[in-house]
Amino acid sequence: MYCPAKTWAVEGTSMVRGGEINLGTCLLINGAPHIVVDREFVSPGKGSAFARVKAKSLKTGNVITQTIKTADSVEDAQVDMVDCQYQYFDGENFMFMNNESYEQFGIPLEAHEDKRPYLKEGETYTLIMWEGEPIDIKIPYKMVFTVVESENYIKGDTVSGATKPVTTETGLVVRVPLFIKQGEKILVNTESNDYVERVND
Repeated sequence: MYCPAKTWAVEGTSMVRGGEINLGTCLLINGAPHIVVDREFVSPGKGSAFARVKAKSLKTGNVITQTIKTADSVEDAQVDMVDCQYQYFDGENFMFMNNESYEQFGIPLEAHEDKRPYLKEGETYTLIMWEGEPIDIKIPYKMVFTVVESENYIKGDTVSGATKPVTTETGLVVRVPLFIKQGEKILVNTESNDYVERVND
């Protein structure tokens, strides 16, 4: 999830202090946009407080670790958000279409393979854009999926809280209560990949 931090302009660039970096903040590191996936603030007995930041490249998917003093400034990546419809996967790229301009974008599988089970053709997603190019896909916090493969419920299996794995139309595997059947729809928390509830049409 993209989470902007407080920024200010310095000679045409947007800056953010190390102490105000949040999970999801987009930073420009070595000239490339990165999203913060983990950060820890450290206050040593001696010396300046600092943030230990793990940031994922939105171009390659590689994760790097940096130490930034809380009083120091780093450059914000200045990204934009655009709503686009997911159309199809062409074997190498996830293809999207801008809902307003109808312009098409391709996002490479290599850096975003973890998003594949959450992409449904025809659904609208928010793309994170940097310098006019799509660099990341925001997955909704909760999504509805259809169960296409499910183990049969065994009568008499009444263990409290018992679950079974099912597969959705996108290939996502989720553990659900035993009463869920093939063809039914379920609501899934995409951050934890947990079943939330059965969805009735």
